[in-house]
Amino acid sequence: MKNRYKLPTLLLVLFATEAVNAQDAALSAETVQVNLNYVWTIIAACLVFFMQAGFALVETGFTRAKNAVNIIMKNVMDVSAGSLAFFALGFGLMFGTTAAGWIGTDGFFLSEMGEWSTEWTYTFFFFQAVFAATAATIVSGAVAERTSFSAYITFSILITGIIYPIFGSWAWGSLYNGSGWLESLGFIDFAGSTVVHSVGGWAALAGVMVVGPRVGKYINGKPQAIKGHSLPTAALGVFILWLGWFGFNAGSTTTGDTSIALIALNTFLAAGAGATMAMIVTWIKTGKPDGEFTLNGVLAGLVGITAGCANLTPGFAILAGAIAGVISYFSYKFIEKYVDDAVGAITVHGVCGAWGTLAAGLFDSAGFSWSVVGVQAIGIAAAFLWTFPVSYIVFKTIDKFIPLRVNGELEEMGLDLHEHDASAYPEFGDSVLKKLETEEENALA
Repeated sequence: MKNRYKLPTLLLVLFATEAVNAQDAALSAETVQVNLNYVWTIIAACLVFFMQAGFALVETGFTRAKNAVNIIMKNVMDVSAGSLAFFALGFGLMFGTTAAGWIGTDGFFLSEMGEWSTEWTYTFFFFQAVFAATAATIVSGAVAERTSFSAYITFSILITGIIYPIFGSWAWGSLYNGSGWLESLGFIDFAGSTVVHSVGGWAALAGVMVVGPRVGKYINGKPQAIKGHSLPTAALGVFILWLGWFGFNAGSTTTGDTSIALIALNTFLAAGAGATMAMIVTWIKTGKPDGEFTLNGVLAGLVGITAGCANLTPGFAILAGAIAGVISYFSYKFIEKYVDDAVGAITVHGVCGAWGTLAAGLFDSAGFSWSVVGVQAIGIAAAFLWTFPVSYIVFKTIDKFIPLRVNGELEEMGLDLHEHDASAYPEFGDSVLKKLETEEENALA
């Protein structure tokens, strides 16, 4: 009699064991995925952080040697002081519990995390802080070679602590504890063509209008070329930015899954298309393929795909990048007639950021819709109408207390010596100085 119960009992034990093993396997898979999300997001944040090196090299290469130390110092402080401002104030304004979809009201100094774990808050903050630093450093290149270091750093703290986060809360607030009026309309800006790049570009426009052009930029009202001192340095910076952009775009999933494949591919293709079209346009217009415009074409393509990197097919990513490359040339030539942007930041980030945001609606893989395009246009307009006037007022206010512009004599000397008592290339500088002194002595003799 006892033997007849052995088989059912054995089957019951086996079934229970398999159920427990299946549950353990499910829990194990979930744990692995969660851990992978953390690892991927932090790696992506490190790539975005490395973009600061790219910006520093691009701006240094596109400007004159006598201002190289100043450029490096500004980029270092954008991420250093800027991240502290974002920690204290910006993160809460951007991702805190939102008042009517307009501004975060808590989360300052990473307090009041809501439903989120401490570890995820740390991870998410790190990722978002390097984005904030990117928006700030866009301004650095545009106002280069004539701006007071202390005045610039003051603005850098204010854009990372207030200007960028408030607009960011409108578009991205729900990624943490907030909610934004733009995202509630269905605004598409996956990784920040408008949130990061146009905001930085429109702030740069305000900055160059307030600080004025460099000495010698305009003669009889016509813009003159002021060549940078090292195209190879700028090229290295562009390649670093291109690499970092894979973290910028694909990292915005904050999830380590297969969705990053399309995003990475779109990012790669759009950059190539932007560079190719910028090169072709300059070749046609000037008879030679221009190196500077080609490098900025890479960046234009990258900015142009940033909003729609997750919802465009590869073919449309190429088209978006190609159009951005064309825009980067003609927009720069137009803007140069009126304001002096030392590195083309207004065009690459502001104008191409607006184009990329529009392209995310025009080429949406879910299908074309005028209502979607309309929402994209609202977002583009909102970014300009918030960022430009506020930045202009901030620059004007700073100028009242800390003169924004160095005088012409100090500008001619170079900001490295005036602001930092240093030279990026001391041996080269000394040899040139000795040569000039010798020529002067010979002339007097």
